[in-house]
Amino acid sequence: MNNQVHLVLGGARSGKSRFAEQAAIESGKEVVYIATATVYDDEMQQRINRHIDDRPEHWVTVEQPLLLAEALKQHAHKDVCVLVDCLTLWLTNVLMTEQDQSTAIDSDIKSLADYKEELLGTLADLPGQVILVSNEVGQGIVPMGALSRRFVDEAGWLHQDIARIAEKVTLVVAGLPMVLKS
Repeated sequence: MNNQVHLVLGGARSGKSRFAEQAAIESGKEVVYIATATVYDDEMQQRINRHIDDRPEHWVTVEQPLLLAEALKQHAHKDVCVLVDCLTLWLTNVLMTEQDQSTAIDSDIKSLADYKEELLGTLADLPGQVILVSNEVGQGIVPMGALSRRFVDEAGWLHQDIARIAEKVTLVVAGLPMVLKS
C-alpha cells in the first residue's frame, strides 16, 4: 500500500481544493498539479481561471483530462508532490468518452472499468506523495437521468476504492477539514 496517497473529498465550494493546495505546499516538495478539467463553456473557463490564479506560479501544471494513470506514472517521484484536481471531472470525462464511443466498432476502446483499474493499480505503486481532490456527490437526492445516476454511483465506488488504498482521507466542509482516515 502506498502510504503517500491522500484523498480529499468535499462538496462544491467546500474549500477542498484550497485545503489540498495548502497540503501540497506544506509537503515541502516540488509540486506537479494535474488538472483534469475540460472547458465546455465560459462558466467552466472562469472556474479553471480561478484555480490557476489561486495556485503558485512555479508549480508545474499538466492538463490531462483522460489519461490520468499515465500522467501519474510520468510525474510521480519520491521528491515530488502530485496534486490531482479533480477525480470527479476525470470521471465525467471518462464517462462522456465511453458514451461517445459506445457506437464505435473499434474493439480497442477502453471502458470506465479499464481506466479505473489502471488508476487504482497505478496509485498502489507510485513513489512520492499524491493528493487527490474529488467532489463528494453522494449525499444529495438521486438524480433523474440514467447517466447522472451512474455518475453518482461510479463516483461513490471510486472514492471507496481509493479510500482503501489511501493512507489519509479528509472530508472538507465549509472550509473545515475532518480527517476520516489517518
